[in-house]
Amino acid sequence: MKPRRTAVVGAGRSVGNHLGAIDALPSERIQLVAIVDSDATAAQRAIGAREGVTAYSSMSTMLRAESPDLVQIVTPPATHLELCVEALEAGAWVLCEKPLCMSLAEFESIAAAEGATGGYVSAVSQWRYGSAAQLVRRLIDEGVLGRALLGVCNTLWYRPESYYTGSWHGSWATDAGGPSATLGIHLMDLCLWLMGEWTEVSARMATLARDIEVEDVSLATVSFASGALGSFVNSAVSPRQSSYLRLDFEHATAEVDALYRYSNADWRLSVPDGATRLDPLARWRELDQDRGGRHEAQLERLLDALDAGVRPPSSGDEALRVLEFLAALYKSAITGERVGRGSITRDDPFFHAMNGRPALAPRGTARLP
Repeated sequence: MKPRRTAVVGAGRSVGNHLGAIDALPSERIQLVAIVDSDATAAQRAIGAREGVTAYSSMSTMLRAESPDLVQIVTPPATHLELCVEALEAGAWVLCEKPLCMSLAEFESIAAAEGATGGYVSAVSQWRYGSAAQLVRRLIDEGVLGRALLGVCNTLWYRPESYYTGSWHGSWATDAGGPSATLGIHLMDLCLWLMGEWTEVSARMATLARDIEVEDVSLATVSFASGALGSFVNSAVSPRQSSYLRLDFEHATAEVDALYRYSNADWRLSVPDGATRLDPLARWRELDQDRGGRHEAQLERLLDALDAGVRPPSSGDEALRVLEFLAALYKSAITGERVGRGSITRDDPFFHAMNGRPALAPRGTARLP
């Protein structure tokens, strides 16, 4: 089988993660053919010394010229819907950076485009695919850890004022939200994937230290279908940065403490003193592969699905889970209400915008490729 042809759209600060993922996989599996950015110099700079890769300033032009199998979208969130649909209509599958889109209404449009074209859009959620997280999921599915009881999910990051000044960051119209939408979404996705279906959110948020219209801190209490509870904190103002997830089950605690990516060494499994019913620690010693939660792990799984012609992971309902959670978090924080899953329907303003104000004028301009 020939390698899958891929193009990367957007040559900003996150493009290196995607180029590194392509470089990390065998050339027999994937071939980078193009990088697109409205700034041609940025696209050429991202290509660097790579051979056989063409820089484009228009995705439409690139799609006609290259006919890629996979388009990787690394642009501001406000551009995602249009780019995803155009790539699908050109016959490509899509791997799109977070947040996947700006609202539940936009997700519906992506789902409709999937149905019309037969292609799929997978949301970047690389933290799911490291070897330790995958083992935790298997132990959950096999009942080794027992019933989920409590989740603690803290994304405590630091973004200075300069991060927001003069950029598309920090606006409801271009960024979909603050650290809840753009920073904490990775760890929240991992927590929701491991803890099971969520049922209700009660949240608060504030803008404490940055001159932005979105939040720079949020806190949420989450109820799960299993009866478990969760605590979620997202911050852009924490000088000592940390990404910390702790999951307490009946028979063991699984936790990871890292920052932007993890290895096996960042994970720990603990059991009560004198535990005898099951031996989760014996299963934990099966962790003989050390694959971090990096983009190449997800990209490899997506290529497997593309070769098999089946829906890739982190798409469809799996992508909707975290997007609906995000909408519920923002609705709860803004209205003061508890928000149940499935309650944000088409007649709800929070279905059409994360802040419930679809007509809000943009604070800045997102660079469109």
